Amino acid sequence: MDENALQVQMLGGFSVIWKGVAIAGGAKVRESQFVYLLQLLLHHRKEGVNRSRLEETLFGDREIDDISHALRSVIYNARKRLQKAGLPKAEYIRQENGIYYWTGEIPVEEDAQQFEELCYRARQANMDGNSKEYLEYLLEACYCYSGEFLPQQIGMVWAAQESRRYQVMFFSCVEEAAALLQIQEDWHRMRELGLYASKVSPFADWEVITMEALVAMGQLGEARKLYDDTVELYMREQGVHPSERLLEKLGAQLHHRYAVLDSIQSELTAKDREEGGYLCSFPVFQGIYHMVARIMERGGQSVYLMLCTVVDSKGNPMSEGTMLEELSQRLEEAICQSVRHGDAVTRYGRGQYLVLLVNTTRENCGVVQKRIDYRFLVGRQRTGIQYYVNSVVCPADT
Repeated sequence: MDENALQVQMLGGFSVIWKGVAIAGGAKVRESQFVYLLQLLLHHRKEGVNRSRLEETLFGDREIDDISHALRSVIYNARKRLQKAGLPKAEYIRQENGIYYWTGEIPVEEDAQQFEELCYRARQANMDGNSKEYLEYLLEACYCYSGEFLPQQIGMVWAAQESRRYQVMFFSCVEEAAALLQIQEDWHRMRELGLYASKVSPFADWEVITMEALVAMGQLGEARKLYDDTVELYMREQGVHPSERLLEKLGAQLHHRYAVLDSIQSELTAKDREEGGYLCSFPVFQGIYHMVARIMERGGQSVYLMLCTVVDSKGNPMSEGTMLEELSQRLEEAICQSVRHGDAVTRYGRGQYLVLLVNTTRENCGVVQKRIDYRFLVGRQRTGIQYYVNSVVCPADT
């Protein structure tokens, strides 16, 4: 790190620091024209920024009588502010043929530029056939990437385009580094890479890398926990299930060592509540659904799928809020206490649960709904539950 350089963070947030003192960004300074101006000029130091882009970024669609004067005022105030912040006396922002540049008198170290430089060095090492340097540069680039480019400015076209470009570069680095680590059987570094990628770029299926490393190291308990935690995380934070690719890869990794039947059966024996429905994750519920549908081909059982949704006083599904989480938990308990031991229950979305009612009738589904309402509704509670019920059709009938 050059102590005489302006330290600029663009990845995972924005900050400008001079000799340990924050000039802009971070939690200290709110977004302003000064911040927007610095973001553009510091990131586009080489090619500069033309007047129209500056005006569009700084003023948007606002009606301004003399926009050229307004731009000059912003730049003048920015220069005064930079000098007051303690930067060496300089022009700071220079203009040449309608293009604005950050001064070359004060060097800049920007994390996004460093990330891009490491990606370039990795490509060069790969072209030169130096696999060791290639891997090290890839890993260095991965750990240099600390999050989306200017996440606060994702509504601005130029920032969104750069964010996408850097994300694609990061994804490529992670995938290539993980592949090389797998070939070298360097499971510890592969595990760390997967954990880091999942942290800085969540909901991108990077848990697969961690899972493969854990299984290769024989840490099946941690691998199973990662599987369950991943499904829960996607449901809690996004209200969606992990992608089929992720579920398939995670599930495929859970191989078991050789064992005799008695020990296998002991492991399979469910340590479950003695009463009430079987509460399980969605992938497990999906497997049960497929199996029950196949059994119906021979047994002729009547099976129904019921969707329970928490709704407000107007009958509209609730989508967010602390109250929804509390109501969802109460609904889960009400359902599990109202269905039979052989019925399966899973959380599908925020405020939504699926119930698989086995060997029952349409009339009995209504009875189950009344039991759930009885346990869920309290006093003058204005929220309620909306029910939808469909019969399960065996594969042979479709």
